[in-house]
Amino acid sequence: MTITYASPTPFRDDLESEAAAFFERRGVSRHGSYALWLKTAVLAVWLAGSYWLLVFVVSQPWLAVLAAASLACAMAGVGFNVQHEGGHRAYALSSNVNRGMAFSLDLLGGSSYFWRYKHGIAHHGYPNIAGSDDDVYLGILGRLTPHDRRLGFHRFQHLYIWLLYALLAIKWQLLDDFRSIAKPGVADTRVPRPPTGEHVLFWAGKILFFGLALGLPMFFHPWLRVVVFFLLTGAILGLLLSVVFQLAHCLGEAKFAAPPLPGHGMDCDWATHQVESTVDFARHNGPLTWFIGGLNFQIEHHLFPRVCHTHYPALSKIVERVCIKHGVRYVAHATAGKALRSHYRWLRLLGRS
Repeated sequence: MTITYASPTPFRDDLESEAAAFFERRGVSRHGSYALWLKTAVLAVWLAGSYWLLVFVVSQPWLAVLAAASLACAMAGVGFNVQHEGGHRAYALSSNVNRGMAFSLDLLGGSSYFWRYKHGIAHHGYPNIAGSDDDVYLGILGRLTPHDRRLGFHRFQHLYIWLLYALLAIKWQLLDDFRSIAKPGVADTRVPRPPTGEHVLFWAGKILFFGLALGLPMFFHPWLRVVVFFLLTGAILGLLLSVVFQLAHCLGEAKFAAPPLPGHGMDCDWATHQVESTVDFARHNGPLTWFIGGLNFQIEHHLFPRVCHTHYPALSKIVERVCIKHGVRYVAHATAGKALRSHYRWLRLLGRS
């Protein structure tokens, strides 16, 4: 089902004109600058160094655990800053550069082709709309929206759901993409079968990832140890990816919508829904902003997905001002801790009521 929004309002027009004036006034591109290239280099060195330490250097178990944690953080950093920007065509003006950066997801065990539909269309097009946004759906295992069916064991989801979050990356790497290649589709978003070139990139990425993650390490370590640290790294990566997403969308302050009836559309315009279904957090935490690629400015990201995240802190002041002017609800938690507590309360509330 294709979901339509109400006609654009003066609110969206003001957002677009204010953002355009911001870039014109500063004389800068909406895409990444040398700062993003420098960050990419730092993250690449961090990633390669952590992998080298884990596979070829450390032998003591506690040092290996630290190296695995460092590797997981580096992988998340690449995903947040490089792949995410490239996938949204915000990294550079060049489509080839953006495609290359987006392909870094394939090197981390995912598929940039299917991510484009799952995240770029299903999530960004219909955030927090039940049945359309697959990112807020856990099936019977959990209840993230008030429109999902509640089961008895959900009353404990605020305790066990963190284990599900830890499985996100592992499930993605071992199951989700292979299921998608066999039967494409994300919620009610149609996904065409990959063309030949995308097929080649898909399998090349899988071969390279599993070769580096499992194949090569087994030449130097017992297979069981390799599997254990593969799962440990994946669990840490899954927690990082899941929690950053949930702090922006799955909280009591965010708007959740039921799918509109057939023949009807949403009762608000696109821009208003993007703002009210999303929450910012820790906007003044520079190190966190650097690491998660500005995804603590999730409202700005949803409004301007093709703008590089380095501009989000400045844009947030404009967006908040325009929201106040037009009476659109804008929510930002002061710290990540407050957002995390809000998410915990939301899980507990949905599990009990």
